[in-house]
Amino acid sequence: MWGPAALSLALGLWGIRRGGSMWRDEAVTYDMARRSLPDLWATLAHADAVHGLYYLLLHGLFEVFDGADPLLVLRLPSVLATAAASGTVALLGRRLTGSRAGLLAGVVFALLPPVQRYAQEGRSYALVCALVAWASYLLVRAVETRSRALWAGYGAVSLGACLLHEFAVLALVAHLVALPRAARRTGLRVALAVCGCLAPLAVLSMGQSDQVAWIGGVGAGALAGFAGVTALGVAGAALLGPLFRFRGRHLALPALALPLLVLPGLLLLLATPLKPLYVDRYVLYGHIGTALIVGAALDRLLDTRARALCMVAAGSAVLALLPLALQLRSPESRTDDVTAIARALRTAGADADGVVYLPSRRRVWSLPEPGPLPDLTLDRELAASHTLYGTEVPASAVRARLLNATRLVALRDPAGQPLDRTGQEEAKRRVLATYFVECGTRHVQGARLTVYARPGHC
Repeated sequence: MWGPAALSLALGLWGIRRGGSMWRDEAVTYDMARRSLPDLWATLAHADAVHGLYYLLLHGLFEVFDGADPLLVLRLPSVLATAAASGTVALLGRRLTGSRAGLLAGVVFALLPPVQRYAQEGRSYALVCALVAWASYLLVRAVETRSRALWAGYGAVSLGACLLHEFAVLALVAHLVALPRAARRTGLRVALAVCGCLAPLAVLSMGQSDQVAWIGGVGAGALAGFAGVTALGVAGAALLGPLFRFRGRHLALPALALPLLVLPGLLLLLATPLKPLYVDRYVLYGHIGTALIVGAALDRLLDTRARALCMVAAGSAVLALLPLALQLRSPESRTDDVTAIARALRTAGADADGVVYLPSRRRVWSLPEPGPLPDLTLDRELAASHTLYGTEVPASAVRARLLNATRLVALRDPAGQPLDRTGQEEAKRRVLATYFVECGTRHVQGARLTVYARPGHC
């Protein structure tokens, strides 16, 4: 347990600041966690309730560590959670297969690129992963011992994971599939109790479903990634023998690991025709199954004549991961970099009358470090409006405010992104195209920063 946890902790602390960069999702966490509790509660009633518990946790940490490096306060919970998850995966593997298989599973989990990525992000996914790993361990122990206390603990930890992110409920589906027949009735009762406790939050967040409207259809890359990991899991499980062989009330490792690896992501993919919801980080905990299967397969191969070949292949895989590990710790590894965008805005806006965000949700780029320029279309500030990105004035007022400017800076999405069709957004685009000329565009990580001016004022 301690070896994988220490390895994961070292990997998490390595380059944790990513050159001082922060991307847009972390910027939302940073802003929400630093709002007053009344403002935070009021915002969660209208937006992002799915992350409410996580924001409350981070709010407490920022209160306690006021004055500390905000990037460390933001990311250390994920680092510590991933270390705990790695240790728990090692315990789980040892319980299911043996000490060496458990050790290898914990190490594999710590080294997986998606795990390393989200170990250094100020979002809830690493904490959810740690709780699902702990719940899986408690489930195994509860099945073996029939202990009501362990079943209750399993339910409580599972509920904690679901309250941090609702899609953790899909881990319960995987767990139910993994259970031997004698334990399924108890497991179903516990799962229903968890779902019942989760229901109020689920109802509230369903009313905020517009927040995931940005999720489009599943791309070829996402499908290929899911298919590749699934194939790896199936091949590893086949190497370990019959997939669903139970020894009395003892779970077989493939019977638990394979559903945990495959089912959560598969269920989100199957929901795509009704509502696109598949994002790989939402089911990061599925890699617990990946690590368990790979660790057990490596353990099996080490007992064969192919031991030397196996050790060489494993070492080569670790070396091959090094460039990716370095890239994950660079500012360029994320969709955007709000710190770099803020610097560019200060430079480009030195003689501008204000800034305009296209679309308005890209106001997120200024959450950690509001610039000196007036926000030309803002109506009510973020906290005061109880929204994530503030509210804007009506389209007629947007037009009037922009026409009062001689020179302005527009922060825009990269080219090729879908255009929002709201009245305010169309008014911005129409006024800029009709009454302004483009003086120059600078491409910053994940954004375009364009200076517009009236003809003759570039």
